[in-house]
Amino acid sequence: MEVDILQPIAVENQKVKFPIQKEFKGKKILCNKHFEQGYDVILSWNDAMDFLNTVPDNLVTLIVTSPPYNIGKPYEEILEFKRYLEWQEEIFKECKRILKPDGSLCWEIGNYVKDGEVFPLDIYFYNTLKKLDFKLRNRIIWHFGHGLHAKKRFSGRYEVILWFTKGDEYKFNLDAVRVPQKYPGKKAYKGPNKGKPTCNPSGKNPSDIWRITQDWEEEIWNIPNVKSNHPEKTIHPCQFPIELVERLVLALTEEGDWVFDPFMGVGSSLVAGILHNRQVMGVDKEKAYTDIAYERVMATLKGTIKKRPLGQEIYQPKGTESVSRPPTEWSSKKDLREWIV
Repeated sequence: MEVDILQPIAVENQKVKFPIQKEFKGKKILCNKHFEQGYDVILSWNDAMDFLNTVPDNLVTLIVTSPPYNIGKPYEEILEFKRYLEWQEEIFKECKRILKPDGSLCWEIGNYVKDGEVFPLDIYFYNTLKKLDFKLRNRIIWHFGHGLHAKKRFSGRYEVILWFTKGDEYKFNLDAVRVPQKYPGKKAYKGPNKGKPTCNPSGKNPSDIWRITQDWEEEIWNIPNVKSNHPEKTIHPCQFPIELVERLVLALTEEGDWVFDPFMGVGSSLVAGILHNRQVMGVDKEKAYTDIAYERVMATLKGTIKKRPLGQEIYQPKGTESVSRPPTEWSSKKDLREWIV
């Protein structure tokens, strides 16, 4: 049963009326400007720094986000590049303060492009985070097959997740991410264990090269980005898939831990955390996105969230679809450049 503890405040032209306090499916939910103790799910419509300043020290086990890239998306104000990096450094400082000693920070980023020149943000952020004594554990490549087509350089088809830890002792749940053995029947051919199985019956430790399909074997995480036909698609122009966060939640946290997204957008990180029984909180300065995040959180708790199944193989055309065959018009043109769009 859903119980409203506080009547929402009416705000003109806003879909979800803040503040909201409610209990649903055993979860206490807060939609407010700042952090408050005693809740399982917190959504904030606010500036990231304003919200972070209200979060206690050493509370969060995993911080995972995809920050604005300073490239002029509808939700971001273009800053001079140096100022942008300084702003991100201030966010990192607060993130470090609220992280538990065994906590992790995962920053999912792409490239900043200006006048056709590419600035790989992971390189800049690495230096900043090292200066703050974070420790890099993996640089994970997220590969996707579709996106904008570049005209004067190769089309970008990957982004990077930088997994940093606050300290040398950190949570890493290997059993939660083990993959099936390729040769489970393999046996030792010499030594004292000759003739005995050599594989762990629970599965093998994935290498640092991950392919996020059913076997997680390669560090290139091959997860589709959220485009027009994706079941998770909302109005957000740079929405990352729930599946991308689920891997991090499973590997780097335990049930009941706090997962926080300082640029939550439409709440994919919160959905991933709730699906695996974590406490979650996120903040975004765009009210339209916060509204959608709230709706998706409620859909998750109701069991009606639309998402791509964890580990589902990416669709491969069979060659029988009309869109997978060259159009007949091409054969009648001597110069194929006439058909390039």
